Amino acid sequence: MTYKEILKDLKAKKYQPIYLLHGDEAYYIDKISEYIEENVLTEAERSFNQTIIYGKEAETKTVIDTASRYPMMAERQVVILKEAQEMKTLKDLQPYVEHAVPSTILVICHKHKKFDSRTKLAKSLKSKAVVFESKKLYDNQIADWIKTYLKERKLNIEADASELIAEYLGTDLSKISNELDKLVINLPAGSSINAQHVQDNIGISKDYNVFELQKSLGQRDILKTQRIINYFISNPKKNPLVVVVGTLYNFFSKVYQAHYLKNLSDNELSSALGLRSSYFVRDYKLARKNFSLLKSQEIIALLKEYDLRSKGVENNGTTPGELMREMVYQILH
Repeated sequence: MTYKEILKDLKAKKYQPIYLLHGDEAYYIDKISEYIEENVLTEAERSFNQTIIYGKEAETKTVIDTASRYPMMAERQVVILKEAQEMKTLKDLQPYVEHAVPSTILVICHKHKKFDSRTKLAKSLKSKAVVFESKKLYDNQIADWIKTYLKERKLNIEADASELIAEYLGTDLSKISNELDKLVINLPAGSSINAQHVQDNIGISKDYNVFELQKSLGQRDILKTQRIINYFISNPKKNPLVVVVGTLYNFFSKVYQAHYLKNLSDNELSSALGLRSSYFVRDYKLARKNFSLLKSQEIIALLKEYDLRSKGVENNGTTPGELMREMVYQILH
C-alpha cells in the first residue's frame, strides 16, 4: 500500500492487526506511526491500551506478550515497536505474525534501511500484514515534493525558491518539512513564496548560497563570484567547503554531459540531466557556452582534487577558505 492509501484507511478507521513500516526514508514511517499513536485510541484509552517499545531494549517475549493481551475497557490496543532495526531477535516475532490477536494493532517501525525480504518473518508479514516501504526521493524529485507539501497547506512557491531550499536541505524530508512549517506558520494562506521569504523565515541567504555560486560561475561573472566566496569564507559553518565542492561537482558534471546533448529540446535536456525543472536548463546551456568540453573535464578533475584536499589529503595546512578561493580562481581562469 502507498502512504496515502494507508492514511486514508486509518482516517476511515479501517485498521489492520499488523503494520510493517520500513525503508530508507524515515519521514513517512514517522508520519504513519504518529497518526496511529495519536488518533486510534482516545486519550482515556491510551493509559491502559497503548504501549511504545524500543527495539534496542526489547526482548521478543516482551513484544509478543504485550501484543497478545486483550484491551482494557476499549475495543482495541496499540503496540508500537520503534527502532525495530535495532532489535536483534526481531525474526523471532514470526509465530505472533502467523497468529496475531485481532484486537491488537502492532506497528513495526524499521527505519533507515529496507527490511530483509528473504527472512521467514518477511514472508509472513507479506501475507499477514500491511507492508509499506518508505523510499528515499531522488534529488530531482525534491522540488516537486516541496511544491506539493506547501500546496496542501494552501501556499505556492516560486521555482527558484523551491530550488534554493532543495539545494541547501538535500533529500531529508523530515528536515525539509520542519523548515517548510516555518513558512506555513508565518505566511498567510494563498501566499506565493519567493527567495526573500526563504531567507527571512528559514535563514538561507537568497544572494549568497551555493545555488547562486554555481549560477555566477556558469555565467563567468567574476565579481559576483568573488562576493559570494567572500561571504562563504566569513560564514564557514553555513557554507562548508566539502558541501560547496560536492554541489559544484554535480553542476559541472551536468555541464559536461550537456556538451553531448546539444540537439535536444529544453524539456528533453532537463530530463536527460535529471534536473528538478526545465526552468533551470538555461543555466546549463549558458555554462555549456562559457566552458568548453575540455575545460568542463578539467574542472571535474579539479573538483575531485579539492574534495580530497578539503578532507586533509595533501593539504599542507591550507585553510578551507584559502582552498575555496584558490579552487574558484582555477575554475574561472
